[in-house]
Amino acid sequence: MDNSKWPAKAVLPIAMPGVKYVIAAIFVTGMLFYFGYLKMGGLALLITFFITWFFRDPERRVPEGRDFLVSPADGKVIVVAHNAQCEYMDGPCQKVSIFMNVFNVHVNRIPFSGMIEKVQYHPGTFINASFDKASVHNERNALVIRTDNGSRYVCVQIAGFIARRIVNCVKIREHVHKGDRYGMIQFGSRLDLYLPMGFEILVSPGDKTSAGSSVIGRMC
Repeated sequence: MDNSKWPAKAVLPIAMPGVKYVIAAIFVTGMLFYFGYLKMGGLALLITFFITWFFRDPERRVPEGRDFLVSPADGKVIVVAHNAQCEYMDGPCQKVSIFMNVFNVHVNRIPFSGMIEKVQYHPGTFINASFDKASVHNERNALVIRTDNGSRYVCVQIAGFIARRIVNCVKIREHVHKGDRYGMIQFGSRLDLYLPMGFEILVSPGDKTSAGSSVIGRMC
């Protein structure tokens, strides 16, 4: 897992963890063209464009409602469970899972303001993140966040079949704000939200989400 620091506001239109990959791809592409390997250079150029596009980091407008909880990820809602169990919260909770394919923006954002109570990393496998068993078996990193009114929720980054690196840039006792960037999962993955039973979920399976701007529901 990568613990690189992430600026609150993007300095570049490329996510910070991707800058080294973009620079490396540009360097390799330049060398291939310089030494006359035009076909390989052309292929490398296409790969460079893809890497740059994959690590794009657009600005998002966060909804103004104080009780709105926003999506932590771009993607598609694949699970809405109203009586779920999880290893991070005592008792029953609600679960919303968002699947990110390789074409989505992969920058993750804080769903609701609060303080980080726990950062819990689990090594694991890399099965397809669209399978629900990925929540238990795959490599993952969980944030337990306590809101100002004392509610708790959990945001879990889960690596997928292609993903091989989770980036998390927040630490225990750090105060975070709704819509802030806090990490990413590189090359296809999943985000699970575990929410209090009183939380009002406003999304359904199949809905598309945008990190930091799509409303998942209302905090109790």
